[in-house]
Amino acid sequence: MNSIKILDNDSITAVKLLPVVIEITSQERRMIKDAAEHLQKKYGSYENRDFIRHVHQLASYFLPERILNMAADFASDFSKDQYGALIFKGLMDIDQENIGNTPANWQSADYSKFNLYGFACALVHGALPSKPVQYYSQRKGGGLIHAIIPDEKMKETQTGSGSSTDLYVHTEDAFLKHQADFLSFMYVRNEEQVPSTLYSIRSHEVIGENYHPLFEPIYKIPKDANLETGMNEEDTLDSVLYGNKKLPFIRFDAAEQLFSSSIRQSDKAQHYLEEFWEEARHLIYSDFTPQAGDVILVNNHLCAHGRSAFRAGVRHIDGIEHPCERRIMLRMMSKVSLIDMRGHTLTEDPFFVIEEHLGKNFQHF
Repeated sequence: MNSIKILDNDSITAVKLLPVVIEITSQERRMIKDAAEHLQKKYGSYENRDFIRHVHQLASYFLPERILNMAADFASDFSKDQYGALIFKGLMDIDQENIGNTPANWQSADYSKFNLYGFACALVHGALPSKPVQYYSQRKGGGLIHAIIPDEKMKETQTGSGSSTDLYVHTEDAFLKHQADFLSFMYVRNEEQVPSTLYSIRSHEVIGENYHPLFEPIYKIPKDANLETGMNEEDTLDSVLYGNKKLPFIRFDAAEQLFSSSIRQSDKAQHYLEEFWEEARHLIYSDFTPQAGDVILVNNHLCAHGRSAFRAGVRHIDGIEHPCERRIMLRMMSKVSLIDMRGHTLTEDPFFVIEEHLGKNFQHF
C-alpha cells in the first residue's frame, strides 16, 4: 500500500492513500516501442478491429512481464488498499519533432502522428484485460483515442479543452450506466507543467453509516458541460456509491452535480453531496506533474480524475513566463465486458457505445 501520514500538531490523524508510481526501465520502454512499431506495420492503425479483437493475446505476447503482472493485479483488486490508479513514468519516448506544433484544438489534430502511441495504450488496456471502446457521447465517437488539447475558445469550461479553471475531479462519463471501466491518459507534452489531480474513494478511512445515503438513487447526474441535458432527463436519478457497502465503487462529477447552475438537486441530495465533498476534497492527490511519455491508468469505478488550472502555452521558470507548446494528452477508454452493454452498442460494432444518459440510448441509431 502506498500512503503518506498526515500530521496535525505532531500527531498522526490520518493515512492518505496514494496511487502507485512505476518507473519504466529503458529495456521495458524499448520493448514497448518495438511492439508498437511491429503492430503498426502489421495492422496499420490501432483502430483496426482485428487488432482490438486480439489485443489481450497481443498484450500477453509483447508487453514486459512486470507490466503484465501489475496490470492483471490492478484490474481485479478492489481492496481497501487499492487506490485505483497506476502511474507509469516514461512508458514511451515521444518524438516531439514529429508531433510538431500543438494544433489549435482537438478537431484539427492529425491523429496519424499519435498512431504509435495508440498501439502502446491499447496494449496496456489489453493487459488488464479490457477492450478499448469509443462512446458516441464523446465527440460523436471520435475514435478509440481522444487528443485532449486546450482550446482558447473553451478555456473557461469544465471540459478537457478548458484550461483557466481547475477541472474538478470526476469519474469519466458519470452520467452513463455503462461508463468506461478503465481509462488511460498518455501525456504527449506537458510543457506548462500542469499537475494532474486524482481522488480515490479508498482514500476515506472508512465508509460508515454516514455514507449510506450515497447508495440511494436520489442524485441527479447531468451530462458533461459540453452536452445538453434535456428537461426530462433531469428526473433520472442514480446513486453516487454502488456495489459493496464497505468497499464501494463511485459515480461522481463534482462540477456537474454540485456546482452546475443548470440543475438543482433535492434538498436531501444536496445536503449529502455537500457533506461528502467536504471530506473528499481534502483527499485529492495533486502531487504528480506528468512528463512527456508518462501514462496514468485509472479504474473509473474507484478513482476520479481532474487537473489544475493553467495558462495554456506558458511555462514559468524561476518566476519568469516563457512561451511553450501547449499540452497534448491522449485519452483511451475500455470495457472489461462487451456483453453487459450490448444493448447500448451499434449492431454492427460492439466497440461503439451509443448510450446517451443513464441507460437511455441516442434515438437516431
